[in-house]
Amino acid sequence: MDFDLIIVGGGLAGASLAVALRASRLRIAVVETHLPADVPGWDSRIYALSPENADFLREIGAWQHLDASRINPVHTMSIRGDAGGSLEFSAYESGLRELAWIVESGRLHRELWETMRRQHNVTLLCGISPVTLSQDAASVTVGLSDGRQAHARLLVGADGVNSWVRQQAGIAAAFTPYDEVGVVANFRCERGHRNVAYQWFRPDGILALLPLPGQMVSMVWSAPARSAQELLALDADSLCRRMADATSGELGGLELETSAAGFPLRLMRVDMTVKPRIAVIGDAAHAIHPLSGHGINLGFKDARQLANLLNGLPSWRDPGEISVLRSYARQRAEEPFLLQYTTHALNRLFGTANPVLSVLRNVGMNLTDRLPVVRHALVRYAAGGRF
Repeated sequence: MDFDLIIVGGGLAGASLAVALRASRLRIAVVETHLPADVPGWDSRIYALSPENADFLREIGAWQHLDASRINPVHTMSIRGDAGGSLEFSAYESGLRELAWIVESGRLHRELWETMRRQHNVTLLCGISPVTLSQDAASVTVGLSDGRQAHARLLVGADGVNSWVRQQAGIAAAFTPYDEVGVVANFRCERGHRNVAYQWFRPDGILALLPLPGQMVSMVWSAPARSAQELLALDADSLCRRMADATSGELGGLELETSAAGFPLRLMRVDMTVKPRIAVIGDAAHAIHPLSGHGINLGFKDARQLANLLNGLPSWRDPGEISVLRSYARQRAEEPFLLQYTTHALNRLFGTANPVLSVLRNVGMNLTDRLPVVRHALVRYAAGGRF
């Protein structure tokens, strides 16, 4: 089987890349072992999409088909320190319509997948796995678990933090475990959230509440491993009481909507994101702490940048040329690096019980809150712009 581009991994980054190339001349194959599941009720895995990435999804025709009743905007971000510090970001005060959009992972994935399935230039190789990788000067060859071989001029690994493509290509990755678990669940709340996203830096981790439609919120509690296991072991009523106490009753009484689930947190850095005829994007290229909410946004921006580059190539240009891929790597080098180190530093800063650092970090939050220019610059960066 001959293609111009093989994408291993049909998750959010891989599927959005394929959809963004829907009008290109490229013949694309997407290799995906697991089809997106149809989750009944509300999905406990929630993402906060930047306005810039919402615009990207509109451009590629996916956003318009999402159920608007399952999406919620964030108009205000309220951050609380562990010793009286506070910081508030407002879309209105910064001249924006919203700071972010809250969407369910599963529904967004299925919409991208259905859009991709309708494309004339995409071949879906589903339910099979890549098993071998070889390359020469002109192409890469992926051997599949069903015995077939797929050849292409460019291979993109969008297959997650444990990327098969990255490992087979010999791209080194350094992992730093946080000894933390991200605990997620959805709740119905007594009082309306007013489209406010909350974040508390607490001694037992970083707790975020993201506003869902109606009087619902999504919890993301990045907790030390022992505390996380305690949270996951609680029954529904006990977890609701623990949440109400941790949030000082901000939203009144709580009722559990979806059961709690946990996933280990770790930082992952790679020494490169491209090699001749190979590129890695999304979680295969970078993994960051969820306190910034930017992990999925980095993946979409990778897909958008690579798609723009490939769409702009003249017909005679080889998409797998190292000069083409290095251009992409340069364009995407700065932002993941800065976010990885910033979120890592914040996690370490708020993860220490040192009383001197406690004072400094909370004073810093209060000072930033009193400097509108700095505060608005941070808001615009979070929304997808630049300082």
